[in-house]
Amino acid sequence: MNILVAYASKHGATAGIAERIGSTLSAAGLPATVKPVDEIDDVTAYDAVVLGSAAYTLHWMKEATAFAKRHETELAERPVWLFSSGPLGTETVDKEGRDVRETTQPKEFEKFADLLHVRGERVFFGAWDPASPPVGAMEKMMSHLPGKPLASMPAGDFRDWEDIEAWARGIADELRAPGPERG
Repeated sequence: MNILVAYASKHGATAGIAERIGSTLSAAGLPATVKPVDEIDDVTAYDAVVLGSAAYTLHWMKEATAFAKRHETELAERPVWLFSSGPLGTETVDKEGRDVRETTQPKEFEKFADLLHVRGERVFFGAWDPASPPVGAMEKMMSHLPGKPLASMPAGDFRDWEDIEAWARGIADELRAPGPERG
């Protein structure tokens, strides 16, 4: 079984999550190829796909959304899992007592859930280095605003590697489990 871990990443934190998912799947005996979505032309060589993106203002990066739309038919024919990264900081609940990972789910999770027959989805905490140069028009604009809103974001690496690996092991367990389509 060959698994594709495809991702869109702006500053590299999501790429790191994708790499960890891929290495965990491979260590579990399921070979995984990890690639940015803009380097993938064909998904038919893969038996399952894990697709992820950094999320900003509750949306995936447009490259990930375009990839899912472009390969919609092929993705719907195989097991698919979705992930995103984005929330920053150490707080797991917001001021209203809600789970931060639930309140920051990108709109694309709901959009693609039925369309792609998604088996599971997960939001992971991300990372932010305020010293990194702004990427994209929005970040460049925000870097020039009074009060420097980008500088007020929580700085650090908040990725929970144990959670990421546990989720990937769960995918591996599900793919190895006998089922109607796998015998």
